[in-house]
Amino acid sequence: MPETSTEYPNGGIAIVGGGIAGVTLALGLVNRGIPCQIYEQGRGFAEIGAGVAFAPNSIRAMRACDPSVYTAFKAVATHNLWESKCADITQSRKGLYFDFLDGYHDTDPSKPLFSLWNDEGANSVHRAHFLDEMVKFLPENIAAFRKRVEKVEEVNNHVVLHFADGTTTTADAVVGADGVKSHVRQSILGATNPESHANYTYKYAYRGLIPMDKAIAELGEDMAANSKMHLGPDGHILTFPIDKGETLNVVAFTTTREGWPDLHKSTRAATKQNALDDFAGWGKNVTHILSLLNEEVDIWAIFDMLDHPASTYAKGKICLIGDAAHATSPHHGSGAGFAIEDSAVLAELLASPDAKSPAGIHAAFQAFDHCRRPRTQWLVASSRRTGELYEWQAKGVGADVEKIAAEAHDRFEKIWNGDIAQMIAEAQTEFQKILEYTEC
Repeated sequence: MPETSTEYPNGGIAIVGGGIAGVTLALGLVNRGIPCQIYEQGRGFAEIGAGVAFAPNSIRAMRACDPSVYTAFKAVATHNLWESKCADITQSRKGLYFDFLDGYHDTDPSKPLFSLWNDEGANSVHRAHFLDEMVKFLPENIAAFRKRVEKVEEVNNHVVLHFADGTTTTADAVVGADGVKSHVRQSILGATNPESHANYTYKYAYRGLIPMDKAIAELGEDMAANSKMHLGPDGHILTFPIDKGETLNVVAFTTTREGWPDLHKSTRAATKQNALDDFAGWGKNVTHILSLLNEEVDIWAIFDMLDHPASTYAKGKICLIGDAAHATSPHHGSGAGFAIEDSAVLAELLASPDAKSPAGIHAAFQAFDHCRRPRTQWLVASSRRTGELYEWQAKGVGADVEKIAAEAHDRFEKIWNGDIAQMIAEAQTEFQKILEYTEC
């Protein structure tokens, strides 16, 4: 940990996990003069997964957390390739989020079922590249690698971290940003508690890449250059440009009745033919896209915490953020964005002069839990529902396009309209209420 001080006699805040959640929080804390140390189980900073998108709410949260987060985002973000489908604030023009198409029937791809637009439009960021850009803004020696945290426990006025290598360290507080399989979550809620574990949603996704020049030649420019969502029974397919327009990313979701073969692993190898078999009988647009994939592809299992949501994100001077707190399916494309909201809110709470004592840290974590849990757990539930909308499974909706469009619009607007300044203000008010109650 960093050098001790009178405010932080045990060195400050220990952040468990060096992914997007952990690094954005570290940047937010460093920007506010709060000492912290990252403990990462890998050999370096790492993110699992490929593309991630950020909506208007999360971009506002980047700026609120630390301007360097937004700078890193801008350095690696890819948008729709047609100018007419990109946001332009100077012309008061919104950007296309997705055109939604009927992927099951042979329909004209130039005539979407409906479209969603927002103030930022579609964007894609490779998780690892985004992380690499953010890490450039971190102080040297802020991270300790190959330190897998297996348990954390509060002892008197400090927290002890137990590592897999048999060593321990202490901190004034711990924030678990250690992802879907969080050990910090297990330390708070109990290893055998169902709330400590995300569950398989009986959906998985094929992920593949197509060179953009090949995609345009085969699919047409609009289909390849701009974000599309192909809807159908028990499956849906996303396509959007990445790598500054050099590559078309393909993510094909399908529903299954079979369990995931190994719950300790999130991915397994598959083939293009497996994808074509899962989407047999779909329209020619979808089968054409899948036929352009490489012969070998990956399948990603979709897990979330809807069935057993965490009853708290904080206990004493231990707190959870990001997937460790509220692992969600990706159907809203907002999991990483909500993690950045978490980081912005928590960094502001911990920056308060009243949050420098053990009692103050405890109150800050309580306020964070109280204010963040409703919105983030709504996201988990809404993302699951949205996946069902895309796959014509939602009760009361089915394949009714008007109902799908209306409900999807309302759900996304609730995410996109999130006001980070208001979230921070509400958390600060709750923090003061908790402090006053404690002093009484």
